[in-house]
Amino acid sequence: MNWLTTPLGAGGAHRVTVPGCRKVLVIVPTMVACTRLLDLLPLLDSDFRVQVYFTQPDPCGETTRLLAAIGALVVPWEMASQHEFDLVLAASFRYVDRAPGPVLVLPHGASAMKSRARARAAGKDARPVHGLDRQQLMRGGKVPASAIVLSHDQELDVLAESCPEALPVAVVAGDVCLDRMRASLPFREHYRRALGVRPDETLVTISSTWTRESTFWQRPELYRELPRTAKVAAVLHPNIWATHSAWQVRSWLAGCDVTVIPPEEGWRATMIASDVVIGDFGSTTQYAAAVGARMLLATCPDVRDGSLADALRRAVPTYDGDLAEAVPVPGFAELVSSRLDRSGAILRAAMYRLLGIPEPVHAVSVSPCSLPRV
Repeated sequence: MNWLTTPLGAGGAHRVTVPGCRKVLVIVPTMVACTRLLDLLPLLDSDFRVQVYFTQPDPCGETTRLLAAIGALVVPWEMASQHEFDLVLAASFRYVDRAPGPVLVLPHGASAMKSRARARAAGKDARPVHGLDRQQLMRGGKVPASAIVLSHDQELDVLAESCPEALPVAVVAGDVCLDRMRASLPFREHYRRALGVRPDETLVTISSTWTRESTFWQRPELYRELPRTAKVAAVLHPNIWATHSAWQVRSWLAGCDVTVIPPEEGWRATMIASDVVIGDFGSTTQYAAAVGARMLLATCPDVRDGSLADALRRAVPTYDGDLAEAVPVPGFAELVSSRLDRSGAILRAAMYRLLGIPEPVHAVSVSPCSLPRV
C-alpha cells in the first residue's frame, strides 16, 4: 500500500470516507507482539470513531506477511513517529519512549513478569530480573507508558517495590489471551476434528519456547520418538520461525510424524484439544496448564523463584517416556490471572480512557479461538 494515500498521507485527506477518527497506532516489532495485540483490537470493533494503523519499527518477513494477511493498514515507523496518535498499543517496552502518543503496554506472554531468572543476553553471573524492573520501565527519569497492564495483583506488589513511580499507570487487567482460551473450552471437540484427531486417539502437543534452553533444542528426539499410538502436534515459539524461516523449520521437522502448528494462530486451539502437553518454561506451556491440560516437562532451565515456570517445575514431572505420568495443575489459571474472564472489560475501559471518548454501550464479548489451520 502507498502510505501517501492513507488518511495520514499528504495525498490521502481527500480520499477519507470516515473523517474525524481517533487514531490508534499498533507497534509490532515482532510476531509475538503482533499476535498478542491482535487479541486486544476486537475491543475496538464496530466503532466508527476509531481508525487503527500498524507500524513495524523492525520489519520482519513473518510479521509483514501476517499483517498483509489480515489486511492491516501499515505505515512506516519513520512516518508514524512524525504524527500524533490518540492511543498507541504495544506488547513490549521497546520504542515506548519514542511512541507518538499515550501508550498502553500489554504483557507479551503469560504474566507481566519473566519466568527466566536472568536476561537471555546476560551471563550466568548477571543480576536476576523479573520484567518489572526499574531500568525497563523508566526512561530519562520518567515512566513513558501511560498504562502498564499487569495480569495479577501480586505483580502490583512487585511493582510497588521495584518502581513505585509506575504505580499510578498500572492496570491489573488479567490476561485477555487466557480469557479467550477459557471461553473456547466448549469447542474442544471441534478443534480436535480440525486437527484430524480420532475420537479414540490421544493428542500429545510438544510446546517449545525459543533459545538453546528450549524443548526444540534440548529434546529434539521428542518430535520423532513419541509413541506411534498418539497423534503429535508441535507448537514452536514465533521467534524460531522468524529467525530461522518457515522453510527451515519444516525442513528440520521433515520425516517427523507431527502436525506443525503455524506461528500466527492455532496454538491455543491445539492446547485446548490436547490430552497431554510436553513443554518447557515458555508461555504456551503455561497457558496449556491454565486451561487444564495434563502436563509433562521436557526441560526447565534456571527460572526465577516464584515464577509461573517455577510453579510448573514444582508440580509437573519431567517426561521420561511414560505419557501416563502427565498431571493436571489445579489452580494454575488463578496464578496466571487475578481477573479471570474480566480482562476485556478492564482493557476496553483503559483504552477508551486514553482515547478520551466514552466507551461503546454494548457489552464486551469474548470471541473463541480460531480453528487451527494445518
